[in-house]
Amino acid sequence: MASAAATPPVPKPSTSHRLNINVGVLGHIDSGKTALARALSTVGSTAAFDRAPQSRARGITLDLGFSCLCTELPPHLGTEPGELQLTLVDCPGHASLIRTIIGGAQIIDLMMLVIDVTKGMQTQSAECLVIGQIACQKMIVVLNKIDLIPESKRQAAVEKMSKKMQKTLENTRFHGCPIVATAAKPGGPEAPETVTPIGVSELIEVLKSEAYLPTRDPSGSFLMAVDHCFSIKGQGTVMTGTILSGCVSNGDNVEIPALKVTKKVKSMQMFHTPVNYAMQGDRVGICVTQFDPKLLERGLICTPESLQTIHAAIISLKKIPYFRGTLQTKAKFHITVGHETVMGRVMFFSPAPNDFTKEPLENDFDFGKEYLYQEEYLSKDSKSSEENKENDCTEERQLPKQQWALLEFEKPVTCPKLCLVIGSKLDTDIHANTCRLAFHGVLLQGMEDKSYAETCLPKLKVYKLKHKEGQVERLCDDYSVIGRSLFKKETNIQIFVGLKVKLSTGEEGLIEGGFGQSGKFKIRIPDGVRPETKALLTATSKKKPKAGKGDTGKEDESSKVDSVQPVHITLLFKRYVFDAQKKMIQS
Repeated sequence: MASAAATPPVPKPSTSHRLNINVGVLGHIDSGKTALARALSTVGSTAAFDRAPQSRARGITLDLGFSCLCTELPPHLGTEPGELQLTLVDCPGHASLIRTIIGGAQIIDLMMLVIDVTKGMQTQSAECLVIGQIACQKMIVVLNKIDLIPESKRQAAVEKMSKKMQKTLENTRFHGCPIVATAAKPGGPEAPETVTPIGVSELIEVLKSEAYLPTRDPSGSFLMAVDHCFSIKGQGTVMTGTILSGCVSNGDNVEIPALKVTKKVKSMQMFHTPVNYAMQGDRVGICVTQFDPKLLERGLICTPESLQTIHAAIISLKKIPYFRGTLQTKAKFHITVGHETVMGRVMFFSPAPNDFTKEPLENDFDFGKEYLYQEEYLSKDSKSSEENKENDCTEERQLPKQQWALLEFEKPVTCPKLCLVIGSKLDTDIHANTCRLAFHGVLLQGMEDKSYAETCLPKLKVYKLKHKEGQVERLCDDYSVIGRSLFKKETNIQIFVGLKVKLSTGEEGLIEGGFGQSGKFKIRIPDGVRPETKALLTATSKKKPKAGKGDTGKEDESSKVDSVQPVHITLLFKRYVFDAQKKMIQS
């Protein structure tokens, strides 16, 4: 969503101007998020305050809730009269609903992290903080439930928790963010509705001061994240959601890509107010006819034929530092792409070692370049696998400025280009005190062809470096030697004929063919074997003299022969991962 880093010049709003900002309400389960959203709101939507029967029965939020707070436009956003509409996105705090939280976080401009002041940071508070760092630029910390602390100790407890939170946020993008103490529902859920919240008016002032003009662009294809779908008798089916890009008007055709269905927009509302037009960032209900709401619980709607349905993708990614494990190639993750979460297998790769320090290519991928296969995502805490150790770059712990992954999905996903991707291990025990979010990135290339393994992947030039070591057994003549220990007895040496090798003494040669049946081979050295190498090979090929009792001179000679170093042979080549012929390539 929008960036809050630098506030652009603010256009003067007209009298009827209404600026909408989406505020995410995130935090651990039972920290009082829904009570806070209710205390702040002036208007609730059809999906607000746990209206779902299951939510009310269980006493927890199970889905995104939407409501809004309308207030006057603060001076820093315009000098003429206008209205600030803060759309509150109440996200569930339960660990098992992380998919819903990620979906909600992608539509927010500003985040409120709600902390139970008596408990401090908890597991899901930390995950919400991670998601906030990925999805938005600004945050307010709300220390809720201060009514649970006796008044005499309240001030000291709030100050202590504020310092703790400032310390936690020290190395995040939210360093120095406002911290506000509240009691959204003094006395808890059973308290009467007439009870007055504590600190909510102060929180509203902070929200107004932190509000900024998000980047909104009505151009481009219309795309909306639908979070609720229901029918109204005599009207039609209403799809409610947040517009992620473009704009929509009454009478426009919109596609439900997951169902390959196109419908005409009959009417629209924003928080019970009829509108003819809505654009990026707006929360809107779109009414269509002759559509069964049961077919679309949540998903995307868009300008017809503007989205891709993909089976695999290339993403640029970064590891989430709080994730404790390594990111291994071939591992499976829960991949959230846009607003869908599916299982996917990953393969990590980086630039060729010479390009490690090159500046990242933003929002683009070059199929013309070569890339180095990685057994795992390279980070300071990654263990270099045997294969990675062969690349001198990882030995020095030099890390590339950009890394990529190939994602292969277990079922196709429909998503926009350049959308947010989050990889998680959601099968981790939800009671474990650990971050389940593993990496985040941007989708650069989607593969729409079901047969992408045959049609797309061969164009992806990811290679593995292969390194084989053997040694010279004996000198054959002035221009050739016999080698051993490079191949197994059963290896077809014929496929290696013509490949270059290097001797530890400096000579370069070519594999000429096999020699005998035990995996030995002949190396041709075009420039000839050096005299000092001949001397070395002659010395190592001599049989050890048998030392007689007390024959010290012969013992000395024997130890000299033993100390002669063998001549090693090195074979280096690379092989492209997606080359069906498995050709060996030497530069």
